[in-house]
Amino acid sequence: MDTENPSAPSHPQSRIPGKNHPHARPRSGVVHDNARHTENFTVIGNDLVQHRQLSLLAIGLACYIQSVRQGTSVDIKTLADRFPEGPTRIAAALRELEAHGYLRRTRERTATGRVVTRTVSCNRPGHRTATDDPSDRRPTRRAAPDEPPPRKRLPAVPRPSYTSPDLLRTAVDVLAGLRRRDPRLLLSATDAEHLAPGVAAWLERDITPTAVRHALTENLPNEPLIRPAAFLAHRLSAQLPPLPPLRPPSPPAPEPGHPFQTCDTCDRAFRSPTPGHCRDCRSGVPSS
Repeated sequence: MDTENPSAPSHPQSRIPGKNHPHARPRSGVVHDNARHTENFTVIGNDLVQHRQLSLLAIGLACYIQSVRQGTSVDIKTLADRFPEGPTRIAAALRELEAHGYLRRTRERTATGRVVTRTVSCNRPGHRTATDDPSDRRPTRRAAPDEPPPRKRLPAVPRPSYTSPDLLRTAVDVLAGLRRRDPRLLLSATDAEHLAPGVAAWLERDITPTAVRHALTENLPNEPLIRPAAFLAHRLSAQLPPLPPLRPPSPPAPEPGHPFQTCDTCDRAFRSPTPGHCRDCRSGVPSS
């Protein structure tokens, strides 16, 4: 009982705000009056909102981008329409976020050849999800700057039952002459090669080249023809005339008769393989 306890405090310690009780109301600075959110909120890390090198505009812009739904447009024009800051300041803030890893912007070419900007917002720079890891994605082929966009496939056209070089040459001549009727029907060599069998199918149905040309150029729409080859392919298929009826076979030629002979008695002409007498004179001539 007489042993001294050196760890016991010599006197009671006072309660210091912020040290012994961190949640006590501070004497200066901001005081938080928070309510717990249960809906319509976004979790944002303090590494972003308290970033030492980002500007206030960049931090606020990053918080807005992280709060919107996926697929929302966050390009410079859209953001400038949404906020009072101009395009120049917003573009500079986006570059800040890119430099510090909070934003990734890449340019990709779609299947139709259109170049779009793909924007990825990162709430933790350096962290990539499995679906966003470039090693897990199939590499896309980058088109050369002077490479034209891929052509849309033209609709199928009818095919003739028999293709001859002369028939296809006539079909190509018909297609090449369409531009004289309407300049909008100017076709490339590739388009004419694709459409030539369809025109040949019309020609083998006893349709003259003039009639084919008239069927393809009458009642054209007034608006511009974006794809004239596709328009002609549709007409060649939709307005294809039926096959002509089969002609009946010609009657057989009569067998050739005997040549004409002159009767030796009455000079009458008659048919016989050999010269001699006609039938009447032959009946009156005594047989030998």
